[in-house]
Amino acid sequence: MVGIKKVLVTGAGGFIGRAFCTRILAEGWRVRGTVRSESDVSRLPNGVEAFSFVSIDSDTKWDDALEGIDTIVHLAARVHVMDDSSFDPLTEYRRVNVDGTKCLAMEAAKAEVKRFIFISSIKVNGEGRAAPYREDEEPAPHDPYGVSKWEAEEELHKISDKTGMKTVILRPPLVYGPRVKANFLRLVSLVKYGIPLPFRYINNRRSLIYIGNLIDAIITCMTNPNAAGKTYLVSDGEDVSTPELIRRIGVASGRRALLLPVPVWIMRMAGRITGKYDEVERLVMSLTVDISKIRRELEWKPPYTMENGLRETAKWYKKT
Repeated sequence: MVGIKKVLVTGAGGFIGRAFCTRILAEGWRVRGTVRSESDVSRLPNGVEAFSFVSIDSDTKWDDALEGIDTIVHLAARVHVMDDSSFDPLTEYRRVNVDGTKCLAMEAAKAEVKRFIFISSIKVNGEGRAAPYREDEEPAPHDPYGVSKWEAEEELHKISDKTGMKTVILRPPLVYGPRVKANFLRLVSLVKYGIPLPFRYINNRRSLIYIGNLIDAIITCMTNPNAAGKTYLVSDGEDVSTPELIRRIGVASGRRALLLPVPVWIMRMAGRITGKYDEVERLVMSLTVDISKIRRELEWKPPYTMENGLRETAKWYKKT
């Protein structure tokens, strides 16, 4: 933490942001966080200096929020959603994820911010395959969200080359943990209530990352001089099949997971009929990452096992 005076965390009221702020506050960091509205300020941990922005785009004024800031952790984004109903999804993603990131980075460089940590996505690499993804491969985003994250990375490289501000890019796969939402939360709920799931015949491999591991990786990238200018893939370091993940959720929840033997081709056909094909594909396809680069260059290893992460997630779900 030597030399770091204050950290700006964008999206501080979100799933990752709240947990991240709690962790670094406990470690003695001075934290400034952005939220989307004044009403979201109450969601921030005590001790976070709050700034609210209605939107993050090319017109956002960052001057006050950047005053005295040494490091930025940029979490705020237009997140990926299934069945995006926007008239022009790519334009909407670019407005926030590309233009907003570019605007923040340019203003940060002017304010002499030393390091900019950008939380990107494994979707920059692609949608899934049998072989693990690596940092040195040609990006191949398949959807507007992935494209926007890749374009934001490119803008950051340009700004870094021009200004000297050090950037670090992290591309996580699916993030889970307490306060998780969307599909992972549904899985936890279905297992908890003993709903039979037709996933026994799925034979895939998936990388995930527990929020505690992601936060630890972000802090490492904030403090390790070797991280400057680099891109890293991160995960729990344990790859699981969908049926194995569900069984592990069951163990963490104290419930036996009920898996039915439904052929994958039937699941895909049902997905096409119901308009849920993309959701089915996310359950049956493989998507793994190779984290050897961050292990080697930063000597980072996930401090929590997947068992730890699922247990904490199940504990939170039981309380809520």
